[in-house]
Amino acid sequence: MSTLNSRIQAVQSPIIPVVGELIRNHPGTISLGQGVVYYNPPKEAIAQISQFLAEPENHKYKAVEGIPPLLDVIAEKLKVDNNIKINKKNCIVVSAGSNMAFINAILAITSPGDEIIIQTPYYFNHEMAITMSSCRPVLVATDENYQLRPDAIASAITNKTRAVVTISPNNPTGAVYSPEALRQVNQICRDRAIYHISDEAYEYFTYNNVKHFSPGSIYANTDYTISLYTLSEAYGFASWRIGYMVIPEHLLVSVKKVQDTILICPPVISQYAALGALQTGVAYCEEKISAIASVRQLLLEKLGGIQDICTVPPADGAFYFLLKIHANLHAMELVERLIREHGVAVIPGTTFGMDDGCYLRVAYGALQQETAAEGIERLVRGLKTILAA
Repeated sequence: MSTLNSRIQAVQSPIIPVVGELIRNHPGTISLGQGVVYYNPPKEAIAQISQFLAEPENHKYKAVEGIPPLLDVIAEKLKVDNNIKINKKNCIVVSAGSNMAFINAILAITSPGDEIIIQTPYYFNHEMAITMSSCRPVLVATDENYQLRPDAIASAITNKTRAVVTISPNNPTGAVYSPEALRQVNQICRDRAIYHISDEAYEYFTYNNVKHFSPGSIYANTDYTISLYTLSEAYGFASWRIGYMVIPEHLLVSVKKVQDTILICPPVISQYAALGALQTGVAYCEEKISAIASVRQLLLEKLGGIQDICTVPPADGAFYFLLKIHANLHAMELVERLIREHGVAVIPGTTFGMDDGCYLRVAYGALQQETAAEGIERLVRGLKTILAA
């Protein structure tokens, strides 16, 4: 019998396929689980496929860091939308989604045994990637509203710390971190000569006039900032696997080594589609996000009627709420009962590192309003019934 790899054994199993199997075993279940959007890519993205096919050389490997036309469009997008200027101190690397960009960064900046600070609740794929890289995730709790605690982050830094990770707008909580807090964390990283990895996958998904801030726009700290982006959410590109990262120039050789080994180059057909999407611009996303905002408001109204059994911390971004359930019940048990007995699926908070109570992540971006409304009704009814028993 072969010996199992202990490093991989230490990595938690992805929760989405587990919940997906439960959903398949209970037909008719409405999923408020996986974090995807309800809409498809813009037609301009699909139109670019014919351009890809018109050039036979496109079926061969291309540059590790991405095709030049896409790099140019991304540079313009970063300047306009994020106030990040590409210059001699930084550069862009296109990746297979921002998860790929994250593992690129971790492998490029760490050695086995190093530490990476992540906030709890954390994004489970980040925690998994750090563990898989033979590094140690150091958990720093956010406050009661899931906001950053810069002083606690500073206190957690050791001589083994290589980076601090922030996600804003946040998965799984929907929290949007203030520019002041992000600036403070970014400066802590510069002062301690470590990296600030800023995951901005949900940059356009903000509500109530709350604005997204990109730490990469702090020019003086460019050498210590790694910014991650994706088209998966805003442009409905989940399966196309295209994202990108902005890194200090001094990391380019290391990142290219990682990406060339794992990926060789980002899928070229997807890069062409991404070119069409980004040329269409953020207006495409904004129209769709307004519909998601309506579902968000409906969810808030319904959850407001059960404040005696759950707390909904403020969440002005992404398309998530992380509910704190007022019950002495294991989160996965509650998830299973909601699926089996009430036909609605959510994600247990334990997969995000929330072990000190019962938490559920509710995602509201994947459904049209009518279906979402029915799913929300099932969730509220299910929580009332189960917790009343």
